[in-house]
Amino acid sequence: MTFELQILGSGSATPMVGRHPTAQLLAVGEGRYLIDCGEGTQLRLLEHRRRLSSLRVIFISHLHGDHYLGLFGLLSTLSLQGRQEPLTVVGPPGLELVITTQALHSRMQPFYDITFVPVDTEAHGVVYEDALVRVWSLPMRHRIPCSGYLFEEQPRRAKLVKELLPASLTPTELGQLAQGHDLPADEATGRPALAHADVSMPAARPRRYAFCSDTMYTPALAELVQGVDLLYHEATFLHDLRERAATTHHSTARQAAELARAADVHRLLIGHFSSRYKQLDPHLQEAKAVFEWTELATEGLLVSM
Repeated sequence: MTFELQILGSGSATPMVGRHPTAQLLAVGEGRYLIDCGEGTQLRLLEHRRRLSSLRVIFISHLHGDHYLGLFGLLSTLSLQGRQEPLTVVGPPGLELVITTQALHSRMQPFYDITFVPVDTEAHGVVYEDALVRVWSLPMRHRIPCSGYLFEEQPRRAKLVKELLPASLTPTELGQLAQGHDLPADEATGRPALAHADVSMPAARPRRYAFCSDTMYTPALAELVQGVDLLYHEATFLHDLRERAATTHHSTARQAAELARAADVHRLLIGHFSSRYKQLDPHLQEAKAVFEWTELATEGLLVSM
């Protein structure tokens, strides 16, 4: 089953040509989960041939404009397109008031239901769950309430091994085995009892993705994202500006790598680059010196897990 992330924007507050505000799209099977929605996100989705109607849930980390100012435009477009499927929006307290106020004064009346789920940005807990994923909040240390998100794939069923299945099984019996059930002995046919474990191969380990939005360096996060397949962590500054990073409640490329190393993650993506940096190779070199498996979260990057 698909489990992949696409970077739609990786810039910070000040816009740049070719570097857009934060937005990411996580695809898990048929589910599409938008993470942050900076200005112009719906255009990024269209450029990458992603159907707006496929969105299932939108997660907003905090209410600084470069992380959510594209949300109302996206919601409006979905209404214009006649969407009828409900949409869930997960984010910090205050987000619902902002959106409903905009809708009130623009007289935007969506044809679909929007469910707002407020997040306790100081707690680590489950904020959303469906048949494909379970999503946890990750407390960030920023200038305003801010939450990261940990996406955890729901456990998959073990797969049946065709060569181990008796040829006499009926479709009903095959369905029971596929659901993970054991089959009792069949006296009519003389077939012995059949254990699901004996005719299947173990399911792959659930995959996990951690999104750490704007935050100052927080070593305690390592425990919450321990061993994830992919960690995204902001790296607004290079380490020579670590004091500036601390003052503005942001992180450096080296600090992102230090967290990735402490958490023993498989791969690290760094992003949210300050517009003062026209070239990003120094960010990559600084991070890789600490954690080798680092990549830049550049525009359009597609990462499979």
